[in-house]
Amino acid sequence: MSLAPHQDPAVIELGRAELAAVRDTATSLVTASLLSDDGFEIVRVADASSSDGARFASMASSIQALSEAVARELTMGASEYVIIAAERGHLIQMRIPGSTIVLAALFDTDEMLGKALTLSRRCAARIAAGLPTTPPVPEPVRAWI
Repeated sequence: MSLAPHQDPAVIELGRAELAAVRDTATSLVTASLLSDDGFEIVRVADASSSDGARFASMASSIQALSEAVARELTMGASEYVIIAAERGHLIQMRIPGSTIVLAALFDTDEMLGKALTLSRRCAARIAAGLPTTPPVPEPVRAWI
């Protein structure tokens, strides 16, 4: 039985390293979190003025679920990312490919939206590549009669 992502030390350390790398690249990053589908914060990097991490994770999880439901309902294909643009910044969030983990990153308005999206996509790809893989479940052997 595997650990939930918010309890897995390998996932937490990978997330911490990758979010710190984004923060080092973009001084406009206000806060970034990895969160589970069910709203648990896995890891977060933030400046001192950022909001409550658990509350942010819960809201971001709901937004992710809603955006994926809308994409399914409108038969738009797989949801890639969500952007919320506001007066003092933009939030980008996306699912880590092949996982139940979501990246949510808030950038202030000093960052160009395209650069923020690129940084977020690259971070998500690096995290996906670094996640522990579970071995495939073997198919049952079928006897030919």
